Amino acid sequence: MATKPTESITILSLRKLSLGTAEPQVKEPKTFTVEDAVETIGFGRFHIALFLIMGSTGVFWLAGSLLIIGLASVVIPTIGWRWLIRIASIPGIILIMAFKFIPESARFNVSTGNTQAAVATLEHIAKMNRSVMPEGKLVEPVLEKRGRFADLLDAKYLRTTLQIWVIWLGISFAYYGVILASAELLERDLVCGSKADSEVVVTGGNSGESQSPCYCHMFAPSDYRTMIISTIGEIALNPLNILGINFLGRRLSLSITMGCTALFFLLLNICTSSAGLIGFLFTLRALVAANFNTIYIYTAEVYPTTMRALGMGISGSLCRIGAMVAPFISQVLMSASILGALCLFSSVCVVCAISAFTLPIETKGRALQQIK
Repeated sequence: MATKPTESITILSLRKLSLGTAEPQVKEPKTFTVEDAVETIGFGRFHIALFLIMGSTGVFWLAGSLLIIGLASVVIPTIGWRWLIRIASIPGIILIMAFKFIPESARFNVSTGNTQAAVATLEHIAKMNRSVMPEGKLVEPVLEKRGRFADLLDAKYLRTTLQIWVIWLGISFAYYGVILASAELLERDLVCGSKADSEVVVTGGNSGESQSPCYCHMFAPSDYRTMIISTIGEIALNPLNILGINFLGRRLSLSITMGCTALFFLLLNICTSSAGLIGFLFTLRALVAANFNTIYIYTAEVYPTTMRALGMGISGSLCRIGAMVAPFISQVLMSASILGALCLFSSVCVVCAISAFTLPIETKGRALQQIK
C-alpha cells in the first residue's frame, strides 16, 4: 500500500497556522474628553460652591428688586439716594472678589488649545470633590459645524429670526418700561382724589443735597409698598404661563400675554383708587415676566443645536437695546405726556403680539433639532 506524501500537507498546515495567527497590535494610548472627566469626577463640593457664587448673581433680579426697594424706603428719607447707591454696590463688589475662586472653563481652554490649563482645572475640581480623574490624555472632541450669523438669515429661518428679534426687543422695552413707569406714576400721585400737583419735596438728609438743583417728590411708605407688591407679580403668572405654553402652544400663549400687556398699559391712564393702581401694576409685572419666559423657551426650541447659542445670544443683545430705549419713554416722554408714553408702550406690545401669532414655526411638541 502506497503512502501519501506529507510535504503538501505540511505546507498547507503551516499556511493555515500563519493565517490564523493574529499580528501583534500596538495599543493606542487612552484618551478622554472634558465631558468624560466631568462624568467621572461627579457632583461634589465644587459644584455647590459654583452654584452659590454664580446663583447669587441672579439674586438682584426678583429678590434683589425687593431688597433694594426695602432698602430705599429706609435709606433715602434719612441719608439720601447717594448712600443707597453706595450700599447697593457692596454685594456686587463682594461678588467680583468671589469670581477669583472660579476657575476658567475647561471646555474653553481645550477649544483654544490650552490643554494643560484644562487639565489643571479638572484636577482642581476632582480634588475639591474628593474624586479622581479618568486615565489617559485629555483630547478635544470632534466638533460639529458651528452656527454662523448668516445661518440665522437663511431662507429657512429668515422670517422666524426677524420676528423673534422684534419680539425680544419689544418685550424688553415693555419690561423695563413698566418698572420705570411705576416710579414715575407713583411720584405723580395719579390716584383719584389725591393732589397730583403736590408740594415738591427735596430728597436728601444733608445741606449739600438740599442745595442740589435735582428735585423730586419723596415717596411715601405706601408707594414703597406698592412697588414691592407689584414686583412680586413677576412670579404670579408662572403656573398659568406653564399651562398656557404646554396646552395653547408657544405662539398663541405669547400673543395672548402680549395683547393683555398692551391693554394694561392703557389701563394705567385710568383714574382709579390706590388698590386699582396696585392691581394694574401687579398684573403688568406678571404679564411682562410671562412674556420673557415664553420667548426664551421658544427661541431655544426653534433653532437647531448648531445655531441655538448664537440665536439666543443675538436675541439677548437686541433685548439690551429695548432696555436702553425704555428710560427715554417712561421718564422723558412721560413727563410731557403720560397718555402718549403709555400709548407707545401699548403699540409696541400690539406689534409683538401680532409677530408672535404669525410666527411660522410652532415648537409645541416638536423635538429639538440637532442640525440645520
